[in-house]
Amino acid sequence: MVATGYEAVPAVAPGAVPRHDSLVVMKFGGTSVGDTERLRAVAERLAAARDAGHRVVGVLSAMGHTTDELLDLAHAVSARPQPRELDMLVSVGERVSCALCAMALIDLGHAAVSLTGSQAGIVTDTVHGKAKIVEVRAQRIHEALDRGEIVLVAGFQGVSTESEVTTLGRGGSDTTAVALAAALGAGTCEIYTDVEGVFTADPRIVPAARKLDRLTYDEMLELAASGAGVLQLRSVEFARNHGVTLHVRSTFTGTDGTWILEEDERMLEKAMISGVAHTLEETVYRVEGVPAARLFSALADAQVNVDTIVQTGPEIVFSAPDGDRVAAAETLDGLGARWSATEDLGKVSVVGAGMKSHPGIAAKTFATLEAAGIEPRVVSTSPIKIACHVGRDEVERAVVALHEAFALQVAGGRSDG
Repeated sequence: MVATGYEAVPAVAPGAVPRHDSLVVMKFGGTSVGDTERLRAVAERLAAARDAGHRVVGVLSAMGHTTDELLDLAHAVSARPQPRELDMLVSVGERVSCALCAMALIDLGHAAVSLTGSQAGIVTDTVHGKAKIVEVRAQRIHEALDRGEIVLVAGFQGVSTESEVTTLGRGGSDTTAVALAAALGAGTCEIYTDVEGVFTADPRIVPAARKLDRLTYDEMLELAASGAGVLQLRSVEFARNHGVTLHVRSTFTGTDGTWILEEDERMLEKAMISGVAHTLEETVYRVEGVPAARLFSALADAQVNVDTIVQTGPEIVFSAPDGDRVAAAETLDGLGARWSATEDLGKVSVVGAGMKSHPGIAAKTFATLEAAGIEPRVVSTSPIKIACHVGRDEVERAVVALHEAFALQVAGGRSDG
């Protein structure tokens, strides 16, 4: 059995949400708002969108390393910070960014209002630290937009169905932005970051990696699940399920980035491979003695994010993020399973919608790895992905070799596609 699963996403509002092409949601990451100078630049970009006639909603992350600094504070005073209080603490960073940006916008002569996640109507389940959005009640945002205000929403957070402050986990501001775009019927959700878009590989490993003009939702889902850090996995799934067009672009330039949208015939005719993604932060587990249904039900209850699943006999192999290692171990022990964990592997994935209509991708992938002296330990596939777990010290060589084998690079370095 080979499976790649994505969690179900609830409707953001009852019935169909009418599309408003003049409304844009603009999300800015931590680097984009890293200091007061950059915050003012973000305010100017938001103001420019409003001056161009758009109704504007900004979603901001915490400034720079604020979230990490807050977590360090928590662990300085407590060996095991209580999850509710941790959410109360780390949700502060995004509120700071929004309030400061609203002040800058007002100084620029624009009406603006900052809202916490709860004030913006982001309703989540009750899981602290990894909450999932269950509903968006956007009435307050609509009212502010109708008054001509630029609305700034604190990303990464919401309020639970039990009226507690919750956070959405790493990268949660992306999910906030896409959920709001879906709920408001925004024509586009723009994700501003410190890179120019989505590249064929990590440019830090492959300097000649090429910026991609457009990707399908499914390609971006596979790239995000495989380690491409430019977008959070849940946000891409939300976008696909609700038809939200995404535009990943740089905060620091005015050029187009990468558009992520529904597959069409032109996209199927492009290169068979879109990119090579990798991650060094997965643990691979081998489990026996527990039925698959019971195993994965227990892991889900423990909030373990399972990625790769392979089963060809009694042994079940799965991978999960390193950050879920404690929860996974406690769950497996609680089930009485016979299990082992391999912590010295990384994952390299070849992704492309064109794979569906081009035979021979698997042959070239494995031949390339063999020529590089790299032996995959675990292999999993989907219709548009081949993923190989290899030794962590072999991951970068594998990325470079596969990127070259599929001719993804551009002569002379990066290009705009």
